[in-house]
Amino acid sequence: MADPFVILDPTRPDPARRAIYEAQRRPATLGSHREMARHYQADAPLVAAVNAALTLGAPLLLTGEAGTGKTQVAYWLQHHLGLPEDRLFTLHIRSTSTARDLLYTFDNVAYFHAANDKDRTGKLDKGEFLERGPLWCALDPASPRAIVLLDEVDKAPRDFPNDLLHVLDQYEFDISELGRKETLPRDAAAPVLIITSNSERKLPEPFLRRCIFHHIELTEELVRRAVAARQAAFPSLDSAAREAAIQRFVELREKPLRKKPATAELLGWLILLAARGERTETIQRARLRELPALGALVKDREDLQALE
Repeated sequence: MADPFVILDPTRPDPARRAIYEAQRRPATLGSHREMARHYQADAPLVAAVNAALTLGAPLLLTGEAGTGKTQVAYWLQHHLGLPEDRLFTLHIRSTSTARDLLYTFDNVAYFHAANDKDRTGKLDKGEFLERGPLWCALDPASPRAIVLLDEVDKAPRDFPNDLLHVLDQYEFDISELGRKETLPRDAAAPVLIITSNSERKLPEPFLRRCIFHHIELTEELVRRAVAARQAAFPSLDSAAREAAIQRFVELREKPLRKKPATAELLGWLILLAARGERTETIQRARLRELPALGALVKDREDLQALE
């Protein structure tokens, strides 16, 4: 019988391996924020910060290194409050993002093509090329209160945070493409605004004063809670092997690596260790550079060389 982990084995071509490959499914709780929300383990300081933001109606600013679960907090809160999935709106911040993207976007390219389409009949309606942004969608009096996630605000241009404050204070904005002003409904419940940052750039003080701040530290306690909550993803890995893996993960993070592995990498590694049937002794005794399935943890060539 073919090994379900060894999908590709050039030394032993086997037609059954195609069936193994086609049967492979990504673990439900790996890579899906909505699925992982059911297992997210928020500690007391984070819960206190969330409650403070909800009480004051203030944005919640979450910082921490990549992989500590900042983005996951929005999905955990949506799941915990029992809000419909369509009431969580996300804006993934890029270097070209503006505060206007929170309100709407206008597809200039599609409009240009439509305006120059010789076969088009009738008057061209610019409104067809406008799409409401997360904040505009969130302020719907007829729908439950929403959550708006602004992911990785530190990637935005310098003026974005202060422009964001202006957007949050005003319930009117100009749509220059349509030549009119839009008024947002003031009777709609203000959305819960969650902002994440990888701490790559210092944010303006006026912006920080407006927020409730919480830093998520990747501690061994956080790691252990995450592993305990997701044991169902690697049931064949016994407690001794899990403990050995956590210890090697912590040891790896203590090295001066450019890209330290985080919780998501550890969970993926544990799934691989279980699939490979790795023994506790192998995990404990291997040199860091020779850990099984090391590519799931270390993602930088210079870091690999440093381990040698």
